[in-house]
Amino acid sequence: MALFGTDGVRGLANGTLTADLALTLAQATAVVLGQGRIASARKAAGKRLTAVVARDPRISGQFLSAAVEAGLASSGVDVLEAGTLPTPATAFLIDDIDADFGVMISASHNPAPDNGIKIFARGGVKLPDIVEQRIEEAMTGPKLQPTGGDVGRVTRFSDAEDRYVMHLLASLPHRLDGLHVVVDCAHGAASGVSPETFRNAGAKVTVIGADPDGININDGVGSTHLDKLAAEVVRTGADVGIAHDGDADRCLAVDADGTIVDGDQIMAILALSMKERGVLRGDTLVTTVMSNLGLHRAMAANGIRVETTAVGDRYVLERMNEGGYSLGGEQSGHVIMSRFATTGDGVLTGLHLCAEMARTGKTLAQLASVMTVFPQVLVNVRGVERTRAADADVVAAVEVAERALGDSGRVLLRPSGTEQMVRVMVEAASEADARRIADELADIVRG
Repeated sequence: MALFGTDGVRGLANGTLTADLALTLAQATAVVLGQGRIASARKAAGKRLTAVVARDPRISGQFLSAAVEAGLASSGVDVLEAGTLPTPATAFLIDDIDADFGVMISASHNPAPDNGIKIFARGGVKLPDIVEQRIEEAMTGPKLQPTGGDVGRVTRFSDAEDRYVMHLLASLPHRLDGLHVVVDCAHGAASGVSPETFRNAGAKVTVIGADPDGININDGVGSTHLDKLAAEVVRTGADVGIAHDGDADRCLAVDADGTIVDGDQIMAILALSMKERGVLRGDTLVTTVMSNLGLHRAMAANGIRVETTAVGDRYVLERMNEGGYSLGGEQSGHVIMSRFATTGDGVLTGLHLCAEMARTGKTLAQLASVMTVFPQVLVNVRGVERTRAADADVVAAVEVAERALGDSGRVLLRPSGTEQMVRVMVEAASEADARRIADELADIVRG
């Protein structure tokens, strides 16, 4: 089985993801990412490579980051230790200081016992599949073992957080004065940065989920648990609630009534704003196949083209880079604004969403009303071959369902990338219709 998944290497910390594995992975990364043209030129000039290393607050991040730093330094790489920071901050800093690469220790929205290792190349961009494959292969090959003065140094990146906050504030098209924002940091990596940045942008800020203790990350708070945020927004009479996940590369929101505003709605709001301000390149939004039909309709009604990719923010970013587009993302809240970030950035997204509220004087509910959300039902059919989605009887059943829905809905069958499972997703004008059709198709897939 491949070591790398859709977003780095992830597993149970000290179970499948051990200090030994982290050390070896770091050594292999130094071998592979030290072979590029710029890296080779630096080596030829007698300079050591530089890497930024950061983590989220999980307690296991302490020993994993230490192992990664040891692996890099023992390979002759100078390490800038950035401490606890969001994943997008790590990506930004790599680019900002022209580091050769960087490593983020985080398992995103997963529970505390899990952890992960995400590797970014020069410029703060995610690695292509082929480079990840080369790193995995290099884990069993020879390592770089410099001695004496050629080993790497580990240095504290003392102004890492300040650099990131200043970058976020400089990106804003409008200050947030007059807005009351509740920020849920998921007891994660944004617990220090996000509230500070919203306050510096002019907002009145109420904070929840910002007391990380190493084991409470994502525990009943954050973008996967929005009930507490919604309740706090209503209780305090705030204008908006912003929720991050553990490593703050996601943003979901709730309006003043506590109604959830998901990633599709956030993208719709930002796309219209960016088009109006002339900064939506190609008048195009890039999303995945899971984005709601309502988003497609809203964009078409406003002269914005939608391009779709496979599920995964890395595929969204690839298409954005290919087409030179400036906005893309996922329903889950990974929103990429390529003018300011090389990956999904939950703090950046939340700031720009609130800036649009301040700029227009509209409530979040008013802004979100541009898009009608079609009821969406997802059924996971487990224990079947992933190829089942392409069998003739399944394809025929999908065609029948699509004809019945017409232009008032859609059907998507997607094999799981990691399990023996087929996901059946149906959108329709009513939830009852979506549920009925999804269950019928799921029965046929089980067939």
